Order: sequence, then structure tokens, then C-alpha cells
Amino acid sequence: MIAMARLLERYRNEIAPKLQKELGLKNILAVPRLERIVVSMGVGRAIQDRKRLEEAVTHLRQLTGQQPAITRAKKSVSGFRLRKGMEVGCRVTLRGKRMYEFLDRLISLALPRVRDFRGLNPNGFDGHGNYNMGLNEQLVFPEIDPDSVHYQQGMNIAFVTTAKNDEEGYLLLKELGMPFRKAGAQR
Repeated sequence: MIAMARLLERYRNEIAPKLQKELGLKNILAVPRLERIVVSMGVGRAIQDRKRLEEAVTHLRQLTGQQPAITRAKKSVSGFRLRKGMEVGCRVTLRGKRMYEFLDRLISLALPRVRDFRGLNPNGFDGHGNYNMGLNEQLVFPEIDPDSVHYQQGMNIAFVTTAKNDEEGYLLLKELGMPFRKAGAQR
């Protein structure tokens, strides 16, 4: 038997029934759920130094367990010496068991290691129940060996949910364990 991700099991057994009751939904399939997590790194300096992109791809592969896709520039910007089609970043889309395992590691291991962490900004929702957050460096994940890091690299993490609005998305992520900052608290 294949082991189920700890957070996925908790979602199915505890969180979904609780959200169904809170939101007054009749069908369990109407309860908001996490659809995918997209982790991306924009490596603008990869234009001058190809090693930066290669290191970012290696670290993203270590964090997610999947081979990242290289992202290319959509248009040319002469001020940045950027040509259409140049490789400028990488990203991974996580679904299923890997997605829940990544989320579990993010909540329980990485976020507590962020310096001066006081909670995630609850204003990172897009109006459709999806949430975006950024990390300044990849070293907050224990999988990354600090000796292998030559260039500090930030990343964006997008949580795509089936929620209809931000309130439902907030409830879902809060129940999954996301440490949101209190509404009145400052940075």
C-alpha cells in the first residue's frame, strides 16, 4: 500500500468535513481544495551568468522532487539587455501527493526558519481564492546544503485552490496550517 501524505489524509478526514459544515455546503465535493502549487524562481542575472540558472534549477529540483521547466522571456526589453526567448527562470507545478508533502515541509520546516517571521500576509489573495507568497532565499529549506549555494535566490509560491472567493481560500489555507498574520498586526 502506498503511504498517503500526512496533510492530505488530515484534509480528507478532518478539514473537508469541518469546512463543509462551516460554509454550509451540502456536497463534500463543493468544499474548496488545493488544486496545485506553482513554485517559480526568476533568475534575471542568468542573462550574463548561465551558472545562476543551473544552480536555481538544481535547488528547485531538490525542493520539489520534480524537474523544473525553464521559463523564457516573452518579449524583448532593451533596457535590461533582454531578448525574446532568453532563459530567465524556472518553475515547477506540484499536484497530488508531492504538493501536500511540499506544503507540509513549507509550513512545518521552512517558514519557522525565516528570520523575523511574524506570519504570512493575509492580503496575498487574488480575488478568486488563490494565494501568492514569496521567499527571499532558498536556504530556509533544510534540503538545500548551504555550502552548495553560490547565489542567493528568492522564489514565488502560488497556491491555486478551487475556492470561489478569498474568504473560502483563506479558510482552507488556514485549516491546512498556513501561519497567517493577524489582520491588525504590522510587518
